[in-house]
Amino acid sequence: MTITLSARFGFELDSPTSMLLQFEAAALPDQTIIEATTRITPAQDSNRVQAQDGIGERVWLHSTGKTEVEYNARLDIERRVSDLHRLSSVPVHALPGEAVQYLLDSRYCRADKYQALTANEFAGTTGGARIAAIRDWIGEHFTYAPGTSDVNTDATDTFIARAGICRDFAHVLVTLARASAIPARYVACFAPGVTPQDFHAVAQVFLADPEAPSQGKWHLVDATGMADLSKAAIIGVGRDAADVSFITSFGPMRFLYSSVDVSRSG
Repeated sequence: MTITLSARFGFELDSPTSMLLQFEAAALPDQTIIEATTRITPAQDSNRVQAQDGIGERVWLHSTGKTEVEYNARLDIERRVSDLHRLSSVPVHALPGEAVQYLLDSRYCRADKYQALTANEFAGTTGGARIAAIRDWIGEHFTYAPGTSDVNTDATDTFIARAGICRDFAHVLVTLARASAIPARYVACFAPGVTPQDFHAVAQVFLADPEAPSQGKWHLVDATGMADLSKAAIIGVGRDAADVSFITSFGPMRFLYSSVDVSRSG
């Protein structure tokens, strides 16, 4: 399946400021970039660096004034999404080093507060069945409501409000998964079917690999239920949204606009 996507955003700076951007789809074994163009206006020097866990790239800019970014791409995505109910957990003591950090608390996801809740609310479930139960519970108890959260909203804020956007839903799922001793990380992506269309956020959980049960593998989960995960174009991953924001400013910034369009083209 070929996915066509475009993203545009702009920001303004009153003085020279360093910016870290991450907005391009990553080249991965299950998503091949057919063609892609990035245009930054006005043209300026930039420096590309590897992103978290080697998935995708970040772009350093040192800019002032108004800056606009335009990204267009076509990708071929061939991803098999496993049935969560059939996946077992990887014992904590057998986790690889790359997964261990995703058991720990992070800026927006304080999992230590939710161990008792997950043990009671999802009693009798383990592994992928636990994750499916958490996903479904979020879907039943939380309302997707743009404008109810901001960049400071963490998983506890969302848990109390029982409302948020994809970023918030992903933070709650990541938090409850970690509280269940299942590694979970935040995933920024482009995804067809998302309404309103925007940069989307889902999660990945580390569970058994169905093709090699003694090993582990990252599996995508969308707590909003909107995305077709088999066709989602992954941008990057992190402990939470702070690690994979499409724009991070190291000084005062005025965000001007953003628009995203994702469609299937074959």
